[in-house]
Amino acid sequence: MAAAWLPARLVGRSAQSATARSLVFTVPGWPGHLPGQHVDVRLTADDGYQAVRSYSLAAPADDGRLELGVQSVADGEVSPYLADQLPPGEEVEMRGPLGSWFVWRPEQSEPVLSVAGGSGVVPLMAMVRAHRSAGSRGLFQLVYSVRGPEDIWYRDELVDGGPFLDIRLLHTRRAPPGTSRPPGRITAADLREPTARLEPRSPVYVCGPTGFVETVSDLLVELFADQGKEPSTIRTERFG
Repeated sequence: MAAAWLPARLVGRSAQSATARSLVFTVPGWPGHLPGQHVDVRLTADDGYQAVRSYSLAAPADDGRLELGVQSVADGEVSPYLADQLPPGEEVEMRGPLGSWFVWRPEQSEPVLSVAGGSGVVPLMAMVRAHRSAGSRGLFQLVYSVRGPEDIWYRDELVDGGPFLDIRLLHTRRAPPGTSRPPGRITAADLREPTARLEPRSPVYVCGPTGFVETVSDLLVELFADQGKEPSTIRTERFG
């Protein structure tokens, strides 16, 4: 049975970058969700026209409060409205939670690798936050690729990973002064050490634009072949 559409009221909006926003909604009757899941958002115009888009949940469930990550796309039909025009207090409709494969559960104890490109960090941030909240002692690694420092989502939370969180930022076009790695796209060298830390059945999560996900998946499969690990542990989410 399909999940029911629920009214969702916007109660908070904060900027992550020039075009990226975190939106917080209250959703009475929300059944809860796992880190990595997403929702469908439905907008209905005065003339009855409806548009539906999927957005990742950026945090664990908090008493019916849901945080979404929205990247405003130029000439987009829905994302610019949600990102900057939906008035506080206004309602949309949400359906979910959706997706049961691309999830991390707090009871998991094996080392984890997550790899994000741009706004693909949103569902992985839900996992990072859940990992912290649970006080997990399993190593959680995030390799996060962005164009430049100004494009980093959740900057303040990612500055200090903590003892069991290993956060690695990769810049593809502009790196801040003092960064040892020169700007460039992700390579096998960026993933070799993180993959070597994994156990044979450790989960790997990759999220980002289609081209990024395909590139990272190919790199991981090659590295796993050298390290004797199973590529079936790689889970992907893509957009665009």
